[in-house]
Amino acid sequence: MAEIVSLAEAIAATIGDGDAVAMEGFTHLIPHAAGHEVIRQRRRELTLIRMTPDIIYDQLIGAGCARKLVFSWAGNPGVGSLHRFRDAVEHDWPGPLEIEEHSHAGMANRYAAGASGLPFAILRGYRGTSLATRTSGVAEITCPFTGERLTAVAALRPDVAVIHAQRADRLGNVQYWGITGVQKEAVLAAARSVATVEEVVDVLDPQPGAVVLPSWALSFVALAPGGAHPSYALDYSARDNDFYLAWDAISRDRDRFGAWLDENVYQVSR
Repeated sequence: MAEIVSLAEAIAATIGDGDAVAMEGFTHLIPHAAGHEVIRQRRRELTLIRMTPDIIYDQLIGAGCARKLVFSWAGNPGVGSLHRFRDAVEHDWPGPLEIEEHSHAGMANRYAAGASGLPFAILRGYRGTSLATRTSGVAEITCPFTGERLTAVAALRPDVAVIHAQRADRLGNVQYWGITGVQKEAVLAAARSVATVEEVVDVLDPQPGAVVLPSWALSFVALAPGGAHPSYALDYSARDNDFYLAWDAISRDRDRFGAWLDENVYQVSR
């Protein structure tokens, strides 16, 4: 059953050096506050998993937390490249970064397989490409019933999944709505999980299209109002478009990035 603790306690209890960590949330509900706490706790050698690594993973990579990135698209949404990610890949700064690239469909199916307790998922994607010979966890397979050639992708089972949500109740049940992405699958696939939330309430009122993760599916819940910034939490906050634009310049220069990190992450606590 999920415990409601501070963010620092939740990260300390779940994420250790060398862990495979999935931080999911698409367009909104991106767990930036949790990512910053990982940086503050100076975790190292992490395998970072995310369908669409954007600014939060740029920061984690630049801070030296990552050894490997498993993903399906990477960029600063609506702006351009992730410069800390590129610096790691192109110049091994602050250290070398191994990359494992998949399609969106491949990543989603891998999460679904992990959440279902299956060893792999099957799809028609990847066909006609060389990914099966170049990417870990991708293999051609023959359907035993029709003989059709398909693609198998290995299940994703992160050590830890981290998500942001709108709210939780005092028993640790978590509710989120809007663009729901693969947060549910990531949590159910992971050995341990953390949900940061905008508020803790007595009762989770019904919301159209909402997902409720029961307390037994989570390890820890942490109150983190504004914890998705600069992304947003539907009905709670707005996307900070100016920050996404500013990040392009901040992240291009190692010294400027380091100064930003000192001021906005290391000197801030939750």
